Amino acid sequence: MTILVAYVPRPEGQAALDKGIEIAGRRKEALVVVNTSRGGSGEDPSMADVQDVERVEKLLMASGIDATFKQFVRGKSAIEEIEEMVDSLRVSLVVIGLRKRTPVGKLFLGSVAQDILLTVPCPVLAVKAG
Repeated sequence: MTILVAYVPRPEGQAALDKGIEIAGRRKEALVVVNTSRGGSGEDPSMADVQDVERVEKLLMASGIDATFKQFVRGKSAIEEIEEMVDSLRVSLVVIGLRKRTPVGKLFLGSVAQDILLTVPCPVLAVKAG
């Protein structure tokens, strides 16, 4: 089985990555870390830059688990990419990070987090950044 981490280069993405590494090591499962963007003309803050990709790959290598990092810019939403990976891999768990919200913002999850929770057919673990 495989654990899938939806990674963004922010504290909540790091929290999801850390938890994914921990769980994959404990369960002796493979780990796939995915970072995705639709692409387009503007900068996407969800897209990891070269330095962040290298940092994550070094962290995965040092973890001692069977882990890979995948980055996609194929015109699909993060939800579509994650759903396709859940369907094509034997995913036992999806790990996502949640960012801190204001009192009003707590009424709503982020749209990507909410869509993942509602659409993927496997368990989803949502972790908060420290």
